[in-house]
Amino acid sequence: MPSNRTRKLFLSIVSILILLACQIPNNPLTPPTATPTSTLPPTLTATATATQPPTETPTLPATPTPAPRARRVVILSIDGLRPDAIALVPMQRLLGLMQNGAYSLSAQTTYPSVTLSAHASMLTGLCPSDHGVNWNDYIPENGYAQGADLFDLARAAGLRTDMYVTKKKLVQLTEPSSLDNYVFVNDRDTVLMERLLAEFPQDFGVLFIHFGITDGMGHSYGWLSPQQLSVLYRADEALGQLLDELDARGLRSQTLIIVTADHGGHDSTHGSNSPEDMTIPWIASGAGIQPRALTTLIHTTDTAATAAFALGLPIPPEWNGVPVYEAFGLPVERQSEACE
Repeated sequence: MPSNRTRKLFLSIVSILILLACQIPNNPLTPPTATPTSTLPPTLTATATATQPPTETPTLPATPTPAPRARRVVILSIDGLRPDAIALVPMQRLLGLMQNGAYSLSAQTTYPSVTLSAHASMLTGLCPSDHGVNWNDYIPENGYAQGADLFDLARAAGLRTDMYVTKKKLVQLTEPSSLDNYVFVNDRDTVLMERLLAEFPQDFGVLFIHFGITDGMGHSYGWLSPQQLSVLYRADEALGQLLDELDARGLRSQTLIIVTADHGGHDSTHGSNSPEDMTIPWIASGAGIQPRALTTLIHTTDTAATAAFALGLPIPPEWNGVPVYEAFGLPVERQSEACE
């Protein structure tokens, strides 16, 4: 028989074991079953998927900006040039531009058909009622043509702007700040061209040239007189010098050339709304131009718009002029209307 002491020791050990058993959790001591991936908490799911190759999200291409069709534009205005004088001279270099370019011999200027107002419309794209030039002499106190003009657009785009003219009043077409270079030569067209070639602006963006002697000879001897036709022959030679210079400098292929006029004339005057005064030539040649006789009715306000379009410049919505899309072989979206 065990002793009382032994029995107490046994009971003490049993009591301790029972106490320890009461503190053991009821959960089994077996490893937990792995949780499927689909039931992982969001944070763990994100961590797990981050190691997988990313799925490419398709992106839409940015709306393309139309590329400029020309790097530079030359606008040559032969003051008082009637379209029918071109073949009478004949102006061989200008006829060559017509053959290789887009042209109209029935374009229309603005009324009144006078030099300063018509040139303002040519370069601002605005009708006379909008650009405000209602004078035709050099009157500095009258200021400048109103509205954003082609030179303003070009300067804003970082392009160089140059103006070479034979009538001082044309300085009032745009503010001095809109031009990098302004040259007035009170002489013949050939002398003006000599000056231009001597200091040719290689990096120009917009170059405006004005030949004025044709208008002067018309006033003195009459439109289509032998005297006027003779100076038109010289103007054509000066045009040839310009084209040769562009070729020699490797600039011709990237240059849009527009040759036009501010008005025509009859007898020894102009300024009326007669077809002889209102009808002008409009010839475009060079970068982006598709050779053709144009069927679009062109107004002189379209000149600025066409130049801006060729250079990829934004056209102000208030402009009356519209690009001559047909000259670029494009569908005619809309056409300009005659100024009232």
